[in-house]
Amino acid sequence: MKTLQTDRSSDLSQPVATLHSNEQLKHGSNYLRGTIAIGLKNSLTGAVPGDDPLLMKFHGIYQQDNRDTRFERAQRKLEPAFQFMVRLRIPGGILTKTQWQGLDKIAAEFSERGLRITTRQTIQLHGIRKRQLQSCMRAIREIGLDTIAACGDDSRGVVCGANPALSEVHRKVAALAKETSQRLIPKTRAYPEIWYGEDAGNSRENEDPAYGPLYLPRKFKVGYAIPPNNDIDVYGQDLGLIAVLKGRELVGFNVCVGGGMGQLDTREDSYPRLAEEVGFVEADEAPMLAEIVMGIQRDFGDRKDRHRARFKYTLDRLGNAWFLQTLAERWGKPLEPARATARFTHNNDMPGWQRGDNGLWHGTLYIESGRIQGALQDQLMGFLQHYSGDIRLTPNQNLQLTNIEPYHLEQVQWRLDDLSLGDRLLPDSQAAHTLSCVALPTCGLAMAEAERYLPRFLGLFNRLKAIHGLQEQPMTLRITGCPNGCARPYLAEIALTGRAPGLYNLYLGGSYHGDRLNRPYASNVNEERILELLDPLFEQYANERRPGEKFGDFLVNAHLLDKTSAEQNIISFSQ
Repeated sequence: MKTLQTDRSSDLSQPVATLHSNEQLKHGSNYLRGTIAIGLKNSLTGAVPGDDPLLMKFHGIYQQDNRDTRFERAQRKLEPAFQFMVRLRIPGGILTKTQWQGLDKIAAEFSERGLRITTRQTIQLHGIRKRQLQSCMRAIREIGLDTIAACGDDSRGVVCGANPALSEVHRKVAALAKETSQRLIPKTRAYPEIWYGEDAGNSRENEDPAYGPLYLPRKFKVGYAIPPNNDIDVYGQDLGLIAVLKGRELVGFNVCVGGGMGQLDTREDSYPRLAEEVGFVEADEAPMLAEIVMGIQRDFGDRKDRHRARFKYTLDRLGNAWFLQTLAERWGKPLEPARATARFTHNNDMPGWQRGDNGLWHGTLYIESGRIQGALQDQLMGFLQHYSGDIRLTPNQNLQLTNIEPYHLEQVQWRLDDLSLGDRLLPDSQAAHTLSCVALPTCGLAMAEAERYLPRFLGLFNRLKAIHGLQEQPMTLRITGCPNGCARPYLAEIALTGRAPGLYNLYLGGSYHGDRLNRPYASNVNEERILELLDPLFEQYANERRPGEKFGDFLVNAHLLDKTSAEQNIISFSQ
């Protein structure tokens, strides 16, 4: 693998003391060590003291507490019920059966809430206590996985879309996603030192040449998409790569830059943004391109205002022309013009069994909010005892059974049916188009419920659709506990983002294909008001839509989201 000399850490144009406090913390952390190792041994608290929890994010670990018990514990003069969330790095979401069985065992031993599949094709383990962290991390290593850069100001886990009908193309793209992830993760020896007890030796200079001591200004997300399925929501990535095919051969990728979902409701200069298509790259050059683009963001992203530090703001501040020129200078050539590629037709996981062009079969099991625990966890482990295929986690929080030989397919179906898992291959169409984030009780950013609220709201939502005869019409629906956008809400036809307990902002009009942002329609509204607002829109859609017209497209085409139509519903986000 060709490497780049990308260390520009000495080229800082501003003194570190003038930068955001997070930047100063990273700079003084000795390449992400801080005093984490000391804090893990402190038995007087369930937390890791000081600023080290910020550094632990780079290691894939979030310090949290159970917010359901926070007030009651405070009344009893007890510290919060501290616990940790561990997020794995699984490029493209691809696992072996043995690795899944290992993860199940790890969850049973260390996690309080089983396994959770995320919208970035990985696994989160919730409710791990501090005294168990090092043992958990070593158990993860034993099954060939790690957690480095699953959080923090670095390149997050690289996602990869699926197209089972193009098995060889998917295999090549998944391999490129894995190579990209390996190129972009931090190389600091702090990770094996702290978690595996390895000796890093004496030399600690320039441990992370691709990052430098400041790492990135904020997180950087990379994703590969294979049309016609936009399951990764490629336009929401900092760097998106859309496969270009010639027949059934992978030619390269159209390059999209500057996507991002997070925003703050209280700042007008904070907003979600779609990635823009800027050119084409040959297939085998994509991982190197990703490293160069990440390096540009490392050197020019805002390090004083963290809310303006994402790559999308760098591009809006300096412009696409500047970016393309800088990219050409660093790469030694300009990007080629974008090429024609197949259009996207959906962004959900296809139901039922799908056969690849290599003759092998694939089927996706629907997992509500990606949460696997209790009876479902036991059912899946029972199934895997006699399963010979592979596993893939999807960006829609589902579990895909892959690479099943034709002569095993009937047996696999029987086994799924025997364990009451067969219906998950053909879930309710609306449920299959719905995502939620974790939110309460553990996420520190959550202002409202999401995962725990989803079953109730989905039932009411389906009932309202049925009243208007729309029960067979799926709509992309996403619920998050805050405006940060972990479930990619701003690309959905309908989205709720939390504002306070029981109150949400309502967004409408995203594209069913994931290529258009939705718009704010109402703010600080409760469940009753949300359903009241959707009711007349559903009625109009049922009566006036054109054949095949999706709900989000109808709202835009009928001008129902124009300012004059929706302004009576809007309450200022700053209130």
